Order: sequence, then C-alpha cells, then structure tokens
Amino acid sequence: MAASYKKLFKLLIDRDMKKKELAEKAGISIATITKMGKDGAVVSSDVLVKICTALDCTMDDIVDIVPTQEEK
Repeated sequence: MAASYKKLFKLLIDRDMKKKELAEKAGISIATITKMGKDGAVVSSDVLVKICTALDCTMDDIVDIVPTQEEK
C-alpha cells in the first residue's frame, strides 16, 4: 500500500490556494509539497498534521491509501 495525496491537491484547487501559500501557512518546505505530488511519496506524520492544521481538515481529507503496482 502507498499514500496518494491527490485529495490534497484537489482541496488546494477547490480553495484556490497555491502550494507556496500552503507551505508558508503550514510551516513546511515547498520541496516537501512538491515531493507529495509523486504517488507513493513518504512524508512524516508531523508534516501531515501541520497541513491538516493549516487547512482545518482531517487526514482523510488529504490522503488516500492505494495499492502499489505489485499489489494490483
């Protein structure tokens, strides 16, 4: 299983928020958010908590657990 952050990027679009704005508001680097654009990217739970706090949402709102290629 792997993490997919497509929900996060859809949420940013829905809120008309840029990745740079999220990085500043959450106190994380833009590189981390860019990394999250790749399926299966691994980020710490601390980063996810910061994003959820900045967006006032839950982890269910920003991440999906999906099967990896080997599991399909």
